[in-house]
Amino acid sequence: VDVEVAMQYTAGYSDNVSSFANTINTREGGTHEVGFKAALTRAINDYGRKSGLLKNGETLRGEDIREGLTAVISVKLENPLFEGQTKTKLGNTEVRGVVEAAISEGLGAYLEENPSAAKTILEKAMAAARAWEAARKARELVRRKSALEISALPGKLTDCTDKDPERGELFIVEGDSAGGSAKQARDRHIQAILPLRGKILNVERARLDQALKHEDIKGIITAIGTGFGEEFDLGRARYHKIIIMTDADVDGAHICTLMLTLLFRYMRGLIDAGYIYVAQPPLYMVRKGKNRHWAYSDQARDRLLEQMGKADEIQRFKGLGEMDAEQLWETTMDPARRTLLRITLEDAAHANEIFSILMGEIVEPRKNFIEERSHLVRNLDTIG
Repeated sequence: VDVEVAMQYTAGYSDNVSSFANTINTREGGTHEVGFKAALTRAINDYGRKSGLLKNGETLRGEDIREGLTAVISVKLENPLFEGQTKTKLGNTEVRGVVEAAISEGLGAYLEENPSAAKTILEKAMAAARAWEAARKARELVRRKSALEISALPGKLTDCTDKDPERGELFIVEGDSAGGSAKQARDRHIQAILPLRGKILNVERARLDQALKHEDIKGIITAIGTGFGEEFDLGRARYHKIIIMTDADVDGAHICTLMLTLLFRYMRGLIDAGYIYVAQPPLYMVRKGKNRHWAYSDQARDRLLEQMGKADEIQRFKGLGEMDAEQLWETTMDPARRTLLRITLEDAAHANEIFSILMGEIVEPRKNFIEERSHLVRNLDTIG
């Protein structure tokens, strides 16, 4: 068995471990990934105790040690056995021991020869451990209870009367004004409304314990009901449609991206299951006589005007709050007429990279990303 491993620590808070067997991407992991994680955890803990950085029998969890780690594991072997739903999980038992031995030897030597780097890695893992403990305590405060027991939800969750998750829809709405309209417009049997006060914390730049201090994030987690992170359980989802409904402008897009970052990092099973949607509110109402038409872009508005010849009224919606309940229901919430964009993850590795670029702390990759794609921009809201 040939083993190659490349690894790099960053100042970030998420880990990204990818594995391959005979150049096949083993997205579901397998024995080579298990061996890598076991050896990494043991090597860092052994060094921490030997160096005196870990005291009184302290032991770091694998999750703490992998915080900020990007790693690629590649093994080549005869007669690979692939398992799992998509046949992308390596099952050869002998591979675990080979990878463990290689990592233990190579990483152990590196830590001994590079005490400064080793100390930095240990200190980051220890900080992650402290944050995990703080998050564990905070987690107790946001574990799902019945909606009647929720007292601290921002804007107060307005729940639906039908408790069947397959029929239930949760609208996460930008702002109290739009939230008020949505509450009046909704089908109270199947649609629940949770208004946000504004932009939630960017979890790409914050540890979990910091995220859990944010009231809106606690409200979202409690309302959805699945838990998050290691305790995520899709079977506890209170709604099988979770619809992000924000203004059709730059701020709305930013809030939507922050929401998707939270879901991708800590509740990704909801995306994998196809439960996450983005509402598509119109930009314009075009009226001629008693007939109203809705346009979702400038181009659609222009096409309507060409067809009508002349309109009696053109209304530009700057935000959801400008719509009355009837308009919001007709355009954005009515299951028979609305348009929803379902969020999928066709390429999780690519999505992980994009979230890191757009929402992370390093400016240069984000600047390059924007500059390279600036020619694709068609509609850009401006201020001033």
